[in-house]
Amino acid sequence: MSTLLAVEDLHTYYGEAHILQGISLEVGEREVVTLIGRNGAGKTTTLRSIMGVAKPERGRIRFAGTDIAGLAPHEVARRGIAWVPEERRVLPNLTVHDNLRLAMLGAKVSDADGKVLAEVFEFFPRLKERLDYRGRFLSGGEQQMLAIARGLVAKPRLMLVDEPTEGLAPLLVQNLTAILGEISRRGSTILLVEQSLEVALALSTRLYVIDQGRIQFAGTPDELRHEPSIQQRFLGV
Repeated sequence: MSTLLAVEDLHTYYGEAHILQGISLEVGEREVVTLIGRNGAGKTTTLRSIMGVAKPERGRIRFAGTDIAGLAPHEVARRGIAWVPEERRVLPNLTVHDNLRLAMLGAKVSDADGKVLAEVFEFFPRLKERLDYRGRFLSGGEQQMLAIARGLVAKPRLMLVDEPTEGLAPLLVQNLTAILGEISRRGSTILLVEQSLEVALALSTRLYVIDQGRIQFAGTPDELRHEPSIQQRFLGV
């Protein structure tokens, strides 16, 4: 398995606050790697640093063999990384169709034959039913589906998915977990941020437990299952 993303000794500050204190992680091709931890542990800051939204003070971020640390977000996106933020950021006055078309336009993805959208609607048939609905009229679950779908239509090499199940009802969490699993099985590479241990264990190839801006555990789902002290100390399980 070849390494697609390698983060090495990453340090990121917000003002005087030292948020990431030497984060290192790797994501291989076709893996789902989950960064899991409590609120405020540094999970989202890690994704923001990779995407160029937050500027690391030092460290390396290598994507497909090239150092991308310090690049602007649009430059990172053009290299093949799609970001699905926790806030979803669905454009409220545009329809589902226009939200998706705008994402394809930004990524310079052509869909003259409709195959890109057809594939997305296999994962999210609900969005096909809501194609002409404006973003503001979608439910929270539908907005999350649209946020992930926008990432998919960009045809990225890597998706950064931040807290996709946050605030969703248990049935929707179960449904979305299954969809993300199917997206992975079809060959997508995902770096996932999650608070739910159950979701992380179900989806991940490997996991990193983060606390106070540092990696406290790295291993497979089975290895984490056999570390109750790690679960209790850093995840509150």
